[in-house]
Amino acid sequence: MSTKQQKHNVFQRLGRAFKLNFLKLLRSPGGAKKVALGFALGFGLEMLVISTASLIYILFVPIVRLSKGSLPASIIGNVIGKLTFLPVLLLPFAKAIGKTIFPMEVTHGHHTAFSFPNLLHGDFHSIVALLHGGIHALIGMTLFGIVLGVISYFVVHYLYEKEIANRLKRRRRKHENNFSRKKVPGTM
Repeated sequence: MSTKQQKHNVFQRLGRAFKLNFLKLLRSPGGAKKVALGFALGFGLEMLVISTASLIYILFVPIVRLSKGSLPASIIGNVIGKLTFLPVLLLPFAKAIGKTIFPMEVTHGHHTAFSFPNLLHGDFHSIVALLHGGIHALIGMTLFGIVLGVISYFVVHYLYEKEIANRLKRRRRKHENNFSRKKVPGTM
């Protein structure tokens, strides 16, 4: 008997990864508030990854620890944020919102093309120029991160509480079924 491995397309794999991470989230310890806060921070900080050139990851763990959120839940929130492709989809809108909020044109005097050898030799002008040029995107993505983080906090808090209630209901039912099986009619 041979076992044939089933090949899944990209959308099926993304769906399975999303479902797996969501199940991990609902089973993570720490209580509803801590898990929801961790998820919201991870999901919200994911919105800043592109506009900060991934430098937000330096502050990721300290932000979660200082806010007393769940670190595993924040990592799951970050992964789910990556799987939804929201940072990429929202980037043009974020830039437009950033230009509306901060209408000044930002320029930096040193314009050179980005190159990794210059970066490795200590020339950080290209990263500074990238960050200065992307200030509008950073402002917009920060707003999107805050809004989506707040929304996801309430959604995850509700779903976590609902999952705990369902789990308790299943345990009660299982306990009642086990108790009724042990009880044999006609004996005391």
